[in-house]
Amino acid sequence: MWNRLFELSSKGSGPLQARIRQTVVTAILDGRLSPGTAVPSSRELAEQLGVARNTVVLAYQHLVDDGFLVSRERSGYFVNREVAAHRAEAATRPLSEGAKPPDWKTRFAVHASLQRNIVKPNDWQSYPYPFLYGQFDPTLFPTTDWRECSRRALGSVELKGWAPDLIDGDDPLLVEQIRTRVLPRRGVWVTPAEVMITIGAQQALFLLAELLVGDSTKVGVEDPGYPDARNIFSIKTPHVVPLRVDGGGARIEPGLGEYDYLYLTPSHQCPTTATIPRERREALLELVAECDGIIIEDDYETETNFSENPTPALKSLDANGRVIYVGSLSKMLAPGLRLGYIAGSTELIREARALRRLMLRHPPANNQRTAALFLSLGHHEALARRLAHIHRDRAQVMRRALEKLLPDFSFSATDGGSSFWIEGPSWLDARVLAERARARGVLIEPGDVFFMGEEPPRRFMRLGFSSIAADRIEPGIAILADLVAGIRVEAEKRELAP
Repeated sequence: MWNRLFELSSKGSGPLQARIRQTVVTAILDGRLSPGTAVPSSRELAEQLGVARNTVVLAYQHLVDDGFLVSRERSGYFVNREVAAHRAEAATRPLSEGAKPPDWKTRFAVHASLQRNIVKPNDWQSYPYPFLYGQFDPTLFPTTDWRECSRRALGSVELKGWAPDLIDGDDPLLVEQIRTRVLPRRGVWVTPAEVMITIGAQQALFLLAELLVGDSTKVGVEDPGYPDARNIFSIKTPHVVPLRVDGGGARIEPGLGEYDYLYLTPSHQCPTTATIPRERREALLELVAECDGIIIEDDYETETNFSENPTPALKSLDANGRVIYVGSLSKMLAPGLRLGYIAGSTELIREARALRRLMLRHPPANNQRTAALFLSLGHHEALARRLAHIHRDRAQVMRRALEKLLPDFSFSATDGGSSFWIEGPSWLDARVLAERARARGVLIEPGDVFFMGEEPPRRFMRLGFSSIAADRIEPGIAILADLVAGIRVEAEKRELAP
């Protein structure tokens, strides 16, 4: 039993001492080690694992300090009986004969699992060619700088600031850094009362939908556009209307003034990467002012923009308070950090805070303080400059590879973005291509999920480059080109078939 139990300790990751402790704790809490059971002596376990005896002694001592083991002089270490004394006995209670379980399908007010969403494999990092948008490259994560900020956040002085319940508040240092360092880069100036932290931009959109959208509300969303935003608004209202998109982003067409809200990605349209020009931005702002509308601006790619002269945010032109700005701090660092924010009127932010309090009170304050220190110490700015050079190089490599290996495909990529929107020939089914590419280690995103309607076009795809090294881009595109050639042959045979 002990050989099997401690196998994981010698093969896992992290310090061996910590793995030994984790193995013992897991075995105790899972009931595999009963109260009072003796564990191997430190000498015996050290020999079995091939490590220094002191490593095992320190691990056991930690377990004693934490109350999982007890030490008996001249007898050894034993599982503490008090651990089990504070745990309810686990038991599976079968349903009684003839019991009728609930019909959950009829009880759900929302069937979110039935919506079309972007799907990415959880093990994407194990693939050699991950052309996925919005994922990070672990080799570029500023581990040393983030660790410094995490350690400072755990200091006694900082601890007093973030450990208490903030109720509906946020870390004041993070709010200050966003409004004085992040937003001014986008031409946006706000007061502290006009900023609220969210668990990613996704939560910001959900909060706004809960707060502003009702059954009869009309919401215009870009088509093609961000599927999660479309799905969020669709939960609240059946009146989600597509806004056609061209090379200048969302088009201004008759009837646009009838919508209560317009959800737009004006700087880098999702997924086409188009940027709305200045004249169209001013026309949109005039329109919503005349028609009492509101624009929700999702400036999702502001952090990773490597353009030397990035277009200012739409909100920077807003003189009538008609733009609600949604941003993210996670794109540049790591998506798993889940840090975003809303910038809007004081009245809006006050209500959003009250609603957020009912959901989760506030995002974890320790993460907020770490991010605030990361910004205040200049690490964020330094990382932005570093990533700008790297992303610019990767974009150039991808552009050349596409032109060389997929000449029959058209693509768009705005300077400063981190993905390419690609349109293939009419015979291409990007879902078939994605399935075959995955089998050869290449991950791509089929584009049909970005379109509204029952039968979206299948010839589009999105290729991101934030998570793939420059030297892997052309080999990955070469594999796609080979697969495309095979699909072309199949399409030609179907045409010739009687």
